[in-house]
Amino acid sequence: MKTLKTLLFSLLLTAISTVGFAQGGKKNEEVKFKTSAVCGMCKATIEKGLAYEKGVQKATLDENTKVVTIQFNGSKTDAAKLKKAVNDLGYDADDSPATARAYERLDECCKKDKGAH
Repeated sequence: MKTLKTLLFSLLLTAISTVGFAQGGKKNEEVKFKTSAVCGMCKATIEKGLAYEKGVQKATLDENTKVVTIQFNGSKTDAAKLKKAVNDLGYDADDSPATARAYERLDECCKKDKGAH
């Protein structure tokens, strides 16, 4: 009987810790950044590039407003890392400027000071 109580107590502790762990992470968060994107090629570059970032579930750039909306798992990444990822793709994100080297690699139509769109 004592062994059965010990076993049940152990199972109860395991169940409680599993539920607590599952609920502990921040999931399904969303962040929006105003970008320096200028065309459809920019949209493809940003969306595809962010798809490879850890924790990103979906990234969508609105070409008209130039705002990228990123849905992500907050236990795997955060807004600062995602902003840096946008910068490393060659685009400004809010007040954070694009990485110079990445910006120089962009096609001419994607450069904010030369974009015709």
